Amino acid sequence: MKVLANDGISKSGIDALNNAGFEVLTVQVAQEQLQNYINEHKISVLLVRSATKVRKDIIDNCPSLKIIGRGGVGMDNIDVDYALENGINVINTPAASSESVAELVFAHLFGGVRFLHDSNRNMPLDGDSKFNHLKKNYGGGRELRGKTLGIIGFGKIGRQVAKIALGCGMKVIASDHEVGEADITLTFYDGQEVTLKIKTAPIDDLIKKSDFISLHVPSQSGYLIGKEEISKMKDGVGLVNAARGGILNEKALLEALEDGKVSFAALDVFENEPTPSIKVLMNERISLTPHIGAATNEAQDRIGTELASQIISILGN
Repeated sequence: MKVLANDGISKSGIDALNNAGFEVLTVQVAQEQLQNYINEHKISVLLVRSATKVRKDIIDNCPSLKIIGRGGVGMDNIDVDYALENGINVINTPAASSESVAELVFAHLFGGVRFLHDSNRNMPLDGDSKFNHLKKNYGGGRELRGKTLGIIGFGKIGRQVAKIALGCGMKVIASDHEVGEADITLTFYDGQEVTLKIKTAPIDDLIKKSDFISLHVPSQSGYLIGKEEISKMKDGVGLVNAARGGILNEKALLEALEDGKVSFAALDVFENEPTPSIKVLMNERISLTPHIGAATNEAQDRIGTELASQIISILGN
């Protein structure tokens, strides 16, 4: 059987599939050519990440497909229910990249409170001629320790974010429509463990009490955080979105950055991917990454092997 990993797959995943008798194709097929390619090569398994969309047209017109796999958590680029109704298995890897996304959140948080994203822009330009000016400009940083981090969405990624926050000495408040409470276990090098129970709170409470807010929810039909929600936040709040573009109103964010309500923001995802707003990209108070939350070597290895394991289990090779 043939597997098309259209957005790539780790070598460990390829090796596992090859050893089980699958042929893995890693050519990247353009969206408009995907249906023909699947049919021409009789693809049984289509693996995608966020770039490739698997909609009704492909499901209807590609009879060889038995499995659609998403390397990652969110599956908003796949018509999941329709695929299942038509007898196609849909798989993903919800836990494989949680640690990687959580670490990126804190890379942004540490950078944001010390202005690293902007300092790294300006030091190469003016560091030799305006050193003392830049030193003064970036000298009013803050510590994360002792501050309150609000985590909206307390699934696997949100809980990993909580682990790091607790390790940094932060206070954690979380909100989730489905999760009432969760155990957060901190593991130490000598085998010791400490488990803390965190009960979730209403989102309105979180918004009002948090010094920093990190978003970890699926794609929404409308904005989760807009002008009204921002107005209820603490003055000087920091916002991080490493979840999905479109859940944070970028126009309202820019206005809040301009008037100082929001001290800094960090975006790994954008409303108009893959062509984000120039106003967002040029704002000196926004730390930017190009949707790389899960893009670590370790996460990709886990994603590849987990996908391979599920494919082998379903198709019985």
